This record gives sequence, structure tokens and C-alpha cells, in this order.
Amino acid sequence: MEYIYKEGKDKNRPLLLLLHGTGGSEQDLLSVASYIDDQASVLSLRGDVNENGMLRFFKRLQEGIFDEVDLVERTHKLYDFIEELSNKDDFNKDNIVAIGYSNGANMIGSLLFHYGDIFKGAILYHPMVPLRSIKLKDLSKTPIFIGAGNNDPICSKDESIELESLLKDAQSTVTTHWENNGHMLTKTEIESSKLWYDQYFK
Repeated sequence: MEYIYKEGKDKNRPLLLLLHGTGGSEQDLLSVASYIDDQASVLSLRGDVNENGMLRFFKRLQEGIFDEVDLVERTHKLYDFIEELSNKDDFNKDNIVAIGYSNGANMIGSLLFHYGDIFKGAILYHPMVPLRSIKLKDLSKTPIFIGAGNNDPICSKDESIELESLLKDAQSTVTTHWENNGHMLTKTEIESSKLWYDQYFK
């Protein structure tokens, strides 16, 4: 898997793990990370699934329908890859805030569903419920920000509310920011996530 690792000015800050959306690349969320915490180290990954020329982190059967077998397999592989990189690039894998958009947010969600509180926190822009066959582990130590759309054509409002409920049931402190701009990632959404980040990590 291709990736960008940039060591931050302050290695005590959380490392920001970035996972892009469908059709994106490891470049997409770098400016978001810089805005949220310009002192932090950054690890930005490129999805290695090619869907008609669009990069993703796991396969899907059709829009909104995940290939769950592939998702589970790639979730475990990604977990191992991050651990491998933590040794290679000498960062603390126990001090990560994950940031993902759309497909990348769904992969972060799957990591949380499978491994529990592996992240210090997570920013999920327009995520769906990754799996309904796994009961979430305790997330009381993992605050989560969700950016959601009232009129998102890909991730419905009900889907966002269901994910929020599942995360809260797992004892996570969840902050949800609602907008009316479909599935797009907006400036105000990013600004809201920075306020959330500063509340927990600065």
C-alpha cells in the first residue's frame, strides 16, 4: 500500500491517520490534517482496491452495499500494516487520531468495530455503518466526531443516526455535525471537526 508519512514538529501530539474517499488518493486530506493540527505527524494511506480506476480501501457490490468478506479481510490487513509502519517509521501506534472521508471513514469504522479503542479519537466525514454482524467493543476512551448530511444521497440521515447510536451504545462520546450539502466535505464541516479536536487533544 502506498502512503505518505510526515513527521510532525511535536511527536507528543497524536499522529493523524488519513484515509481518503472513493476515487481519491493519499494527497486528498493532507490540507485537512494541516488545518486540524499543524504540529502533528501525519500518515496518509492510498487505498489499494481499484474500482474502474477509482481507488478504495475495500470492495463493494454496488453503491451503498459493501463486500463484507473483503471488508473484514482488508480491515485486518490494514491493522497489521499500521503496526508495521509504526515500527518502520517510529511512531506510537497507541497515539493516533484517525480521519476519514466516505470510504475511508467506513474503513476506520470497521477498525473500530473489530478492534475497539485502538485510536485516541476519530473524525468520520460521511460514514456508514460498516458492519451489522459485529458487536462494538468498549469505546469509552475514544471520542468520535461524525460529519453527516441531512440530504446525503449516498449516506442517508437514518444511516448516520444508526451509526451514532451504535457508537454511543459502545460508550463513545459522539459529536455529530449536520449539514445540507449532500455527500461533499465542506469547509464548515472541517472547521467544526477542528473545534472538536481542540476540545479533546490540545
